[in-house]
Amino acid sequence: PDELVERMLRMAQTTPNDFVIDLGSGDGRTVIAAAKKFGATAQGIEYNPDMVTLSQRNAQREGVAAKATFAKADLFESDFSKATVITMYLLPSINAKLKPKILGLKPGTRIVSHAFDMEDWTPDQMDQVEGRRAMLWIVPARVNGVWRARFGDGADRDLSITQRYQALEGTIRFGKVTAGLRDPRISGDRISFSYMDEAGNPVTASGRVTGDSMEGTLRTASGQETRWTAR
Repeated sequence: PDELVERMLRMAQTTPNDFVIDLGSGDGRTVIAAAKKFGATAQGIEYNPDMVTLSQRNAQREGVAAKATFAKADLFESDFSKATVITMYLLPSINAKLKPKILGLKPGTRIVSHAFDMEDWTPDQMDQVEGRRAMLWIVPARVNGVWRARFGDGADRDLSITQRYQALEGTIRFGKVTAGLRDPRISGDRISFSYMDEAGNPVTASGRVTGDSMEGTLRTASGQETRWTAR
């Protein structure tokens, strides 16, 4: 339904700056809605050539043919790395095969699926329209492993992170002391966590992940801020 299509695009916070790709675009309604109602540039990937032709006619009729385009292509052979938003209504078996490719997209890419999930990858958000389920995932940066972090005081610390999609656990080691990370989070390329320092005071860290490096801000309980980096 059109209401569900619009809800999915709103869940993804679609804007005119986005490039939306609809996987298995059918009659083109999601692509057309992204262009017409949200001002996005949008593309549909559809294997059935008759549906591609129908979609193109529909886009022309709605006056968005310049921003809503369609390609006859195989999902597994298509490049959708330029997408900032991906929408889909595909069978679970296809979602499972696409999941590794989707997880390799740029951190922060928003994925919205109607009805079918991504196996053990828990959605970041779920919603319903008249009993029809929509799910949102945000592709997380890869942070699993051991990082050498340098804080504003010039001291090095070992930051160990275990990652399962957007769920994180970990520890931070300074000297002979190892503290557990509290409420570690990753959303796209944004990471945050807190811990207790050597004196038992809470410290909150937030930052951005870029490939094999991180950088951001540390805030102490007294409100003092310093910079931190990690590789």
